[in-house]
Amino acid sequence: MLMEIIHDKEEKEFILPLEDGLQAKVSYTLEGSSEMRLVYSEVPNSLRGGGIGKKLVLETFEKLTEEGFKATAVCSYIRVVAMRHPKWKSIIK
Repeated sequence: MLMEIIHDKEEKEFILPLEDGLQAKVSYTLEGSSEMRLVYSEVPNSLRGGGIGKKLVLETFEKLTEEGFKATAVCSYIRVVAMRHPKWKSIIK
């Protein structure tokens, strides 16, 4: 069962808790006070290919924009998800 995404500001990660204590996450760095560079996305090997990565990235976009951030996708997977969804094309660089 998937839970709601968590923004861990201290570790600079968005974490999606998964079953059996596993988690998927997006790591970022900050550029100034309101610009994130989304540098890495990770889904446990045993759960890859099931759409969790896409859900993780889309929920990360929702959460960071809710919190007033803009973002640049450095990670190639995150960039592809942004480009495939019209809502995010103009928001995520």
